[in-house]
Amino acid sequence: MTNNYDLGKIETVELRKIWPHEALDFTKWLAEDENLQLLGDTIGTELELIEIESSVGSFNVDIFANEVGTSRKVIIENQLEDTNHDHLGKIITYASGKDAEIIVWIVARARDEHRQAIEWLNQHTDNNFGFFLIEIQLWKIGDSKAAPRFHIVEQPNEWTKMIKLSAELTETERVKLSYWTQYNEIAKRNPEFLQLFNPQKPSKDHWTTLRCGTSDYHIALLIDTQKKCIGIEFYVPDNKEIGHRAIAAKEQFEECLCLEARPFDAKKASGLRFYKSGYDIKGNSEKWPEYIEEQIKWAISMRYLINSLDL
Repeated sequence: MTNNYDLGKIETVELRKIWPHEALDFTKWLAEDENLQLLGDTIGTELELIEIESSVGSFNVDIFANEVGTSRKVIIENQLEDTNHDHLGKIITYASGKDAEIIVWIVARARDEHRQAIEWLNQHTDNNFGFFLIEIQLWKIGDSKAAPRFHIVEQPNEWTKMIKLSAELTETERVKLSYWTQYNEIAKRNPEFLQLFNPQKPSKDHWTTLRCGTSDYHIALLIDTQKKCIGIEFYVPDNKEIGHRAIAAKEQFEECLCLEARPFDAKKASGLRFYKSGYDIKGNSEKWPEYIEEQIKWAISMRYLINSLDL
């Protein structure tokens, strides 16, 4: 019996057919918000453009950016050809000149010796640094438009970095790291959550950031090990108009979350914080999944409310 399935064949597209010039075409394309977001989704972070062709002494790095939520500096160097020693040297020079902690090298094809070099850098730098070697590909099916795909060739080994980090932490910091590690695992099993958010990698901080598709604001989940409470916040870094609109809508936030709002309006940042007490993080690790599930529900509800308010 013959099955007639109408299937297409995936074909690769020559990069230079779409981006003839690396700086004038590819770098400008990548710097657009939606494309920078695509790259950020690939490496697990949210990127905010600072400038293209950013000066480093007598040289220029293709893209200079921030990691949203941490303000860690990011450099992105593009090479629409095979990797070479020249560009390997450039990314180290640019990282030093820009004090960058996230280094992204995008190439047409990664040679094995350069993959090994990036792997070595990730193994021998401290926990704050991350080197990514990424191949950019273009695919199409039949007469469809070419679609970009970022393929990670080399990236930080988060498990190894986490072990190294844990050894350097205080007891309280280790508790926070463990809590957010478990949160990350639980969040990635929640389909509705994953449609709205991309969980941030675990950290030793008292918060974890949830990006909302804009650099104007984000949601953060909170824990306070001393006061034994968990929380959530709507955080606006420096857009007072949005921050004040959120504060004006605090009753709607309260009704949505069934929590009491604590508005804040600092010199730059503004927004709303919500806490719920009676959650012993340090002494009750077996109940962490319950705590985390509650925070995930808050995050989903807040995201829907934000969308309805058009903030």
